[in-house]
Amino acid sequence: MLKNTFRHIPGIGAKTERDLWASGILSWDDVAEDAFLPMSDRRAETVRDVIYESIDQLADDNPRYFQDTLAPGEHWRMFPDFRHTIAYLDIETTGLSASRHYITTIALYDGRDIHHYVHDENLTEFAGDISRYRLIVTYNGKTFDLPFIREYLGVAMDQAHIDLRYVLASLGYTGGLKGCEKKLGLDRKDLADVDGYFAVLLWHDYYNNGNRRALETLLAYNMLDVVNLATLAAMAYNMKIESTPFARTHRLPVPAPPELPFEPDVETIRRIKREHGWC
Repeated sequence: MLKNTFRHIPGIGAKTERDLWASGILSWDDVAEDAFLPMSDRRAETVRDVIYESIDQLADDNPRYFQDTLAPGEHWRMFPDFRHTIAYLDIETTGLSASRHYITTIALYDGRDIHHYVHDENLTEFAGDISRYRLIVTYNGKTFDLPFIREYLGVAMDQAHIDLRYVLASLGYTGGLKGCEKKLGLDRKDLADVDGYFAVLLWHDYYNNGNRRALETLLAYNMLDVVNLATLAAMAYNMKIESTPFARTHRLPVPAPPELPFEPDVETIRRIKREHGWC
């Protein structure tokens, strides 16, 4: 979709982009081949200049250029072209403030392998690992995950970023990550009742009581978040292109979820629920 995009060009809005598509200017290649552009010579010159630069930036594998030139609501267009360098990311913490709380676990998924990081174990390895990726996908990471990581770990997190919270909201799906998943038919099974607050309780059960199964349950929950982000990203992208001329040609297969290396411990979940009056 990125090579069919003109919204990153100054002065090109949704209507002008649709007009270009309708006139047969469907991709950057059409512009590069000197096709007639239905606009003034000055604007056409700007379009050509930006397209040539865009071709170079895509060849250089630089999603930051497109993040900086596209409006936030259009960042989803970067998704297919940079899938090979995506990190789906989610953190769990003891609270909302990085100045008073800390990161307990981080899950990172690149579409092939799942990596995890645990407080007081291997959290320091995260900085080196995340630097290998050029595009990050989160849910609400713009206001929570990325600022928390920057403050708590001192990692710049200056990669390009797609925050699915805003992409899904533009499609009518709101209510948090779990709410969006339910509306789109994703089933968390044994982890259906676990949320961010429950994740804190799992961490305390592990950290204070030494219950390793609580940590494994927390990691299973954290990892399911990032695996589901990959599914949601593909689903959201497919829904977005439905309103373009490329709905049939650009549709992506929704990835099959990988097997998680950790499983939730149902008894631990039930016990914590009983102890905190949830059942």
